Amino acid sequence: MRFLVKVKLSLECVNRSIRDGSFGPTLQKTLAELKPEAAYFLEEDGCRTAMLIVDISEASQIPKFAEPFFHEMNAEVRLHPVMTAQDLASVNLQELAKMSSGA
Repeated sequence: MRFLVKVKLSLECVNRSIRDGSFGPTLQKTLAELKPEAAYFLEEDGCRTAMLIVDISEASQIPKFAEPFFHEMNAEVRLHPVMTAQDLASVNLQELAKMSSGA
């Protein structure tokens, strides 16, 4: 199942690692191990943030995607299941709406 992994990085921790030169190599190593389908980087609420699309087939894999960011970057990590447009198109939303409305 595809998940969006949202990683809000600690400013203090990342600033320190940028100054000492360890941030780039640490991030590259983490991304190489996680092999995200896509990785985007942005500012959110004044913090450096990464958005990764990953495949998690079992709940026991969740720590693999969160722990590197917790330990290496003192980050806040959130995981959200996501669908592609193709996934959504395969769902019969009209039927689901009928079922939930009691019609």
